[in-house]
Amino acid sequence: MKTLIVYATLHGVTGKISQKIKEGLGDDVVLLNLMKERIPSLKTFPRIIIGGSIHAGKVQRRVTGFCNRNLEELREKEIGLFICCIEEGEVAEMQFMGAFPEELRIAAKTTAIFKGYIDFGSMNFFDRFFIRRIVGNKRVKEKIDSEAIMLFAKRMDRIFNPFLYLS
Repeated sequence: MKTLIVYATLHGVTGKISQKIKEGLGDDVVLLNLMKERIPSLKTFPRIIIGGSIHAGKVQRRVTGFCNRNLEELREKEIGLFICCIEEGEVAEMQFMGAFPEELRIAAKTTAIFKGYIDFGSMNFFDRFFIRRIVGNKRVKEKIDSEAIMLFAKRMDRIFNPFLYLS
């Protein structure tokens, strides 16, 4: 199914995760970084996956702007939603809920909170200084959970067939 993965990334982690989702879905997938590219017509995409990374407790404005501007059209699509963050548990859940409108969260075929990491190598001096002040000496393991990403992709590819449950 023709799929558009729309994401925003400041330091590349969400881009790497979006690429892995694309690999899990097959050939007919278009990646679009909201921070760098123009949004094509959504009419040609029956499936849209939206993702962003959490910075200072919130997803990028471009992600929320995209969702809010296209809410009516997105509600007619097969939707997947994800965030990347360094938090876990209830804090991560609250960040996810704040990242997307309730209508999209309810309509989503699948959702995910992927464990992100801080890529200090992609940051300038001021970003590194600011982030270290926030996270302190806490080391965030630089690992992408490929298994969780493939599970997300499989759930997006799953087709509901009520006859599978009849035996």
